[in-house]
Amino acid sequence: MQLFLVSLALTYIIVLYFLTNPLHHTRKFMLRRFVNWFPLGMTYAFLYMGRYNLVVAKGALGDLMTKEDFGIIGGVGFTVYAVSLFFIGPLVDRVGGKRGILVGAIGSSIMNAAMAGVLYLFLNGALKVNLVVAFSVLYGLNMLFQSFGAVSTIKVKSFWFHVRERGTFGAIFGTLISLGVYFAFDWGGAIADAVKIAQPSTPSAVREILNYMFALDGRTIPAFWLIFLIPSMIMIVWALIDVMLLKDTPDEAGFSDFQTHDASHDDAHGKKYGYWELMRKIFTNKIILIIGVIEFTSGILRNGIMQWYQTFAKETGLGVTQITTNWGFWGCITGIAGGFAAGFMSDKFFNSRRAPSAGFMQVIMLISTALMIVCLTVQPLNAIATPEDSSLLRFFLEYRMLVMGISAVTIMMAVIGVHSIMSGTATADFGGRKAAATATGIADSFAYAGSAIQSFVIGFLATESWSYWPMFLLPFTVLGLVFAIKMWNVLPAATKRYLEEVEKKKLGGKHAKHVS
Repeated sequence: MQLFLVSLALTYIIVLYFLTNPLHHTRKFMLRRFVNWFPLGMTYAFLYMGRYNLVVAKGALGDLMTKEDFGIIGGVGFTVYAVSLFFIGPLVDRVGGKRGILVGAIGSSIMNAAMAGVLYLFLNGALKVNLVVAFSVLYGLNMLFQSFGAVSTIKVKSFWFHVRERGTFGAIFGTLISLGVYFAFDWGGAIADAVKIAQPSTPSAVREILNYMFALDGRTIPAFWLIFLIPSMIMIVWALIDVMLLKDTPDEAGFSDFQTHDASHDDAHGKKYGYWELMRKIFTNKIILIIGVIEFTSGILRNGIMQWYQTFAKETGLGVTQITTNWGFWGCITGIAGGFAAGFMSDKFFNSRRAPSAGFMQVIMLISTALMIVCLTVQPLNAIATPEDSSLLRFFLEYRMLVMGISAVTIMMAVIGVHSIMSGTATADFGGRKAAATATGIADSFAYAGSAIQSFVIGFLATESWSYWPMFLLPFTVLGLVFAIKMWNVLPAATKRYLEEVEKKKLGGKHAKHVS
């Protein structure tokens, strides 16, 4: 059922793409652009599966990987991701998005296969080094290659989508992220369940398929290593499809030069920036830095929820079963809703300004985080209702669980909205086509610096008390809102001129009709 609903949501986004054509592109262009972004986007989504499968592995391994271990491994990976983007972004601006996504997908595939091998040795008692050390190194290298994903996707998008269409692409970008969450948690969770030793009398279809491929019957140790190997195999398939179908620019696909009216519009045609010139261009751009701060807060909130809610639910008993068992599905559906809402509001109501959409989403996160704090501080965490308790107490505890679950998925919705409209759209607007990857890389590096901080901090705070978890998150929702307000009315100069020209044409048309 979940797969059907996710497929329905993806179908809706594809239909929306073809129906949203404010610049009146030809049908041929719209179709070729779809053939370009869809395989690129699916590659990016499965990169996510090869990133967040670490969370699934933590749930499967239980005490074999403690919260502190998990926090350290994740923190190392996020730190590598954040630092590497200072170099990967400018590199992708030089070599193009197609080469970037291929390096990312192939490299991440190799690292996931290596993590599968390490986990296989660990589970069979043959690993000669500490699991945390081995996984920290390999997951760090995995995140190095993962860092090619977003910047390459945005680099290609910056050439194919006009500023007036990028809100729609923000919705598409949010959908791709959300699909990756679904693949990671629900497909990954299905793999984890299917490779356990104890199986129901009627094995699942996933178990049957994996048993056919990897001969699982008769094993005495669960094949949790497949949590990493399966995404590795899928990424290679999509990389091969990208080789055949992906084009960096419309002119490479046989179309005339397409002007996008972003920050690169006034630059000399064909000019490429060197590394230091790119970095100077980005770090002297106040708006890019503000976007970076907003992304820093979104990194803390996104992974602060996505990485920890299931562990919280398992340890406290305060999880909503329908949410915890379908975490990827809820992350996918709400993420699609958040990306779509942010992109739609930006193009429809705010004249392609991105900050108002981000500000609206920050308010939602602020309210949801505050509700989580109330739920975790009004009653002790271990206050679980028993049949002897009063009906009022049992009602409150059940209500608290529901509010916690709804707040978690609401934050996921809002934070994907912020990330898709800021990192997926605003960076391309203000960085321009020629610096889109660098601008996105800097913004994403801020986001993953936030992710690294939350991974280290929450890993230790939650060991003391889960009450500290939302308390740590709350201030960053306020910080993100403050900086969204600071850039509320800002647009790139070329975009502003384009919109003024469009408005003049509209007024001229109305005047002509009035005279006639």
